[in-house]
Amino acid sequence: MVNRILCAALLLVASGASAADMFNGRDFSGWELRTDPAASVASVFSVQPGGVIASAGKPLGFLATTASYRNYKLHVEWRWPGKTGNGGVLLHISEGPMDRVWPLSQQVQTKFGNAGDLLPMANASFTEALTGNKPPVKAHIAADSERPAGEWNSADIVSRDGSIEVTVNGVLQNRVTGAKPSEGHIGFQLEGTPYE
Repeated sequence: MVNRILCAALLLVASGASAADMFNGRDFSGWELRTDPAASVASVFSVQPGGVIASAGKPLGFLATTASYRNYKLHVEWRWPGKTGNGGVLLHISEGPMDRVWPLSQQVQTKFGNAGDLLPMANASFTEALTGNKPPVKAHIAADSERPAGEWNSADIVSRDGSIEVTVNGVLQNRVTGAKPSEGHIGFQLEGTPYE
């Protein structure tokens, strides 16, 4: 059986880093939870049989690596075990302005119906024009490729020197260049809906 870790499965290839460098399969050493109101990791996340990570989805906030990354390939798998909802993978989380509980970062949207959208969060930016302003977003470029509730989705995210490319379930959904910030922590959003 495939060992599913953090948002189901996570692989990072960067500067010699491995999946075990990000998640050891047992606990959340090397991760920091920031929520409003403040909560403990154990009250929000649990490790299920088979290495599946279950998230309560709230309170609002994010779980982030304590290590910082620049050039990498990230593989993430997620599913909505009940109703579909909203979430995202945060790239290049940096110290700086916050928009409510959202950090300066680039967000790869996993919200149902919008998987693959890219959002520059809290004054982050990239070269390409936005396709929407509320929130600021560059919408995905292909037809929706996500799967229904209960089924696993995957995203392959490649970050290289300020370029970000996002593929959802094997379909190229977005590409940007000149991303600022172009390095930082990696995290997962909590936006109210439980997910694995």
